[in-house]
Amino acid sequence: MPKRTDIKKVMVIGSGPIVIGQAAEFDYAGTQACLALKEEGYQVILVNSNPATIMTDTHIADKVYMEPLTLEYVAKIIRYERPDAIVPGLGGQTGLNLAVQLAKKGILEECGVQILGTSFTSIEEAEDRELFKQLCLRIGEPVLPSVVVNNMEDGVKAAEEIGYPVVLRPAFTLGGTGGGFADDEEELREIMRNALVLSPVHQVLVEKSIKGYKEIEFEVMRDSNDTAIAICSMENIDPVGIHTGDSMVIAPAQTLTDKEYQLMRNSALKIIRALKIEGGCNVQFALDPLSFNYYIIEVNPRVSRSSALASKASGFPIARVTAKIAVGLTLDEIMISGRPACFEPALDYVVLKVARFPFDKFSDASNELGTQMKATGEVMSIGRTIEEGILKSIRSLETGVCHIHNKKFDDWKVDALLEYIRKGTDDRIYAIAQLIRLGVDNLIIYNHTKIDMLFLEKFKNIVEMEKAVAANVGDVEVLKEAKRMGFSDKFIGQLWGKSEAEMFQLRKANGVFPVYKIIDSCAGEIDTYVPYFYSTYEAENESVKSDRKKIVVLGSGPIRIGQGVEFDYSTVHAIWAIREAGYEAIIINNNPETVSTDYTISDKLYFEPLTVENVMNIIHHEQPEGVIVTLGGQTAINLAKPLVQMGVKIIGTDLEAIDKAEDRKLFEAIMREVGIPQPQAKAVTEIEDGVAAAETIGYPVLVRPSFVLGGRAMQIVGNEQALRHYLHNAVEINEDSPVLVDKYIMGKEAEVDAICDGTDVFIPGIMEHVERTGIHSGDSISVYPSFSLSDAVKQKMIDYTVRLGKAIGIVGLYNIQFIVDNEDKVYVIEVNPRSSRTVPFLSKSCNVPMAKIATRVMLGHSLKEQGITEVYGKERKRFFVKTPAFSFAKIKGIDTYLSPEMKSTGEAIGYDNSMTRALYKSLQASGMDVVNYGTVLVTLADKDKQAALPLIERFYNLGFNIEATKGTADFLRTHGIRTRKLSKLIEGSDDICRSLSRGHVNYVINTIDLNQHNARLDGYEIRRAAVENNVTIFTSLETVSVLLQVLEEITLGVSTIDADYDK
Repeated sequence: MPKRTDIKKVMVIGSGPIVIGQAAEFDYAGTQACLALKEEGYQVILVNSNPATIMTDTHIADKVYMEPLTLEYVAKIIRYERPDAIVPGLGGQTGLNLAVQLAKKGILEECGVQILGTSFTSIEEAEDRELFKQLCLRIGEPVLPSVVVNNMEDGVKAAEEIGYPVVLRPAFTLGGTGGGFADDEEELREIMRNALVLSPVHQVLVEKSIKGYKEIEFEVMRDSNDTAIAICSMENIDPVGIHTGDSMVIAPAQTLTDKEYQLMRNSALKIIRALKIEGGCNVQFALDPLSFNYYIIEVNPRVSRSSALASKASGFPIARVTAKIAVGLTLDEIMISGRPACFEPALDYVVLKVARFPFDKFSDASNELGTQMKATGEVMSIGRTIEEGILKSIRSLETGVCHIHNKKFDDWKVDALLEYIRKGTDDRIYAIAQLIRLGVDNLIIYNHTKIDMLFLEKFKNIVEMEKAVAANVGDVEVLKEAKRMGFSDKFIGQLWGKSEAEMFQLRKANGVFPVYKIIDSCAGEIDTYVPYFYSTYEAENESVKSDRKKIVVLGSGPIRIGQGVEFDYSTVHAIWAIREAGYEAIIINNNPETVSTDYTISDKLYFEPLTVENVMNIIHHEQPEGVIVTLGGQTAINLAKPLVQMGVKIIGTDLEAIDKAEDRKLFEAIMREVGIPQPQAKAVTEIEDGVAAAETIGYPVLVRPSFVLGGRAMQIVGNEQALRHYLHNAVEINEDSPVLVDKYIMGKEAEVDAICDGTDVFIPGIMEHVERTGIHSGDSISVYPSFSLSDAVKQKMIDYTVRLGKAIGIVGLYNIQFIVDNEDKVYVIEVNPRSSRTVPFLSKSCNVPMAKIATRVMLGHSLKEQGITEVYGKERKRFFVKTPAFSFAKIKGIDTYLSPEMKSTGEAIGYDNSMTRALYKSLQASGMDVVNYGTVLVTLADKDKQAALPLIERFYNLGFNIEATKGTADFLRTHGIRTRKLSKLIEGSDDICRSLSRGHVNYVINTIDLNQHNARLDGYEIRRAAVENNVTIFTSLETVSVLLQVLEEITLGVSTIDADYDK
């Protein structure tokens, strides 16, 4: 069927800011879809509020609206743009829910907008638990005994009928939010209360638990001709009970008999046909390991996280094909690498996906896994064997582990390990490997975990090989065997007493190098060339080395807190600029969610771990001009030193300059040399030195490890006791890992992203933070242009930025963080000699392609040659606001108090002619429920009460009820504010929890005194209760102040008729 000619303008809805459960896979999918629609000649209107993505670049769609993804804004855009059609399935659950709302409210019908691809009837049948159950029964497909409920009592009754244990699944939520397993009524009531609140339709499925079954997924696709294909089968190594986004996933499925495979493949195709889905669709099954019985868990009638994995695993661009099917093309008309899309991909390799968790940032949070997703990102590895895939993926995670060995478990006894592996955790695989080393039988491990015996055998093979390697030091034949199994140079070196560099030289001397194989989606059956490679230790090499000049760009690896999709943004722009300059652009990365790992972006994509070994192997094969390390975040920059030591040329900012910015002593020397003030500080390598330094500098001090990303383990401490606790528990302190003790200066914070070519500097803009010092820049609300900095202060920042760029020797991008004290004195906190997380936001706000300009600078084109002669860009007239998005509800135990350690998972943008309106949009876009009525719960540290008083008065004057804990309530009452007093949690009262659970409280304001331990504990419990009840919480008075500006702007006041009469 030819593409549709009756439509000209198509709207695509994105997924908004990155949160746990909805990450960069939608940037990749959305970018692919927008480009595919433009390729077919349609005008594309994009709505997405995430500034960090390639998708929201103005050349990806014809028009880009970075407005909040709410009914109000999108309806306004539809009425203004009048698109002919809308594609609902490309923006994750957010985009899908919004499209459903637009249809139900009659807006699409009113404006004559058609639905492309999957119809709303089909979406509802797949998403509504009861309708889906009816459909499955109608077509004879097995579903679990379940009941859909809308209130607590019905839920309790349903669980009694079905029989415990049960699993609760809220409708229309992402990443399993609000769901969980309940073994009894008490657990059910706790989970159900939250689940009913979080489901937008207040609907929860109570379902029979089948924990321990195998979890199998099929990614399938159908067109309007009813041609349906299975793209990829995937198997979760963890059994049912752990969210598939958190589980280790292997493709293709490994443990199925042919009968089981065909049963589920046929079922998935039957379902996609019954639902009449047009495009990609993910079907999840639970399979009884002891029989051929299976159940359908759920269907995602949209492009999902699994779609991104299946696309990268198979080489089949699911989002691109889905977009083309939506406009009427059929699978046989859509071409992929020179052949029709109706061919089912065939894989002659193994793909593993392993989740990246934030528990290194949140050490107090529970690392137990369940049906609610907790991972912030993921890595993918490709190998010829399961063992190779497992080991490559583990060293891609960047968690300080290079093998299935974690020293945490070295001293654990068998009983403790067996007890630990009963529950799914982020590190269970290491505990299992340790049990195998201790000689525990695999059958016992199976009984504790229900992980299939095949996978346990593979873990055992790795452990057996460890023994062989340790027993044959220096044996080249054993080395070759270990490399074939996926062992890293680093781990073999640990067993053989050699460094990673020495192991590389040993391999080089003996000609032990990997070959590179193509991901061609046809298992080599058809002669196609796709520039997408993985390494393995075999004979035939399929990566053909060209004679063109090449540049290698190192990606940023898995998405985690502190290093998100913003770095992939800079990487992709660099690749485009390198290709434009006539070089062959080669990317090395391991994140299946990103645009950079779409093989059509670069000349060559190597899907490999970002380790010295893997990068050096590619450099040895490709012989590039050099490597760019300053765009892939801390991941890439940490590789600079070992690569230089092995003779690799770094393009752009060199190692000496990187060290000048990151090494504390060298940086302080530069600061003195150019005469720039910085807070008094000292690097210490012993605890007593730290205590002495803090005494000299004066409390409070800011303490942090050197060489960190996202403020990891950064803290403000107010006394010696707290400092000793930090140095003992939070960090490893020694000669190699110094801890920085800085004077904590209270003041405004600002930052710049700039480009230096060695001679000249260009600063597109200065961003000012709403929150004062003490909160990580990634968690602050950022405003461009600045709103309260004087011209003199801005001039000083510009001067310091120019001086530092030249003195350090930056060639490319760099970021500087400033503090402005109460006397307008400007201090430099730090210089990051690399691309930062604000580059996409500032690029879009200033309309300056920073990463492109910086890459051209690295390639030798000066700023002047590029036509840039000014030092500071012309400030825009509109305001642009970047607001962080948090995922606190996903992980139990996280303290939501904002601090120097970064906690946000994503960001949203708002822009308008007035700063207040830009703030309002940005807060809405970040997911905050901005309401101008209700109740505010206040609990303040003594030091903040006076400063908070005018803010609370403003809430009171807007008509809010005020509730407060005893000390705060007494203070507010003496100042004439009617306040309801609540008892504190540490007094044994449940006043606060009751008040929050009733749903009347809209905002919680909580500040703490660093030196008051009891108040901190109480505050933690209040913040936790607020998160569990979905109540917005503020821990900074500056954020409260901007919220009030917004509320005052949008609220009409009430008063008596004679209020302004002369009394």
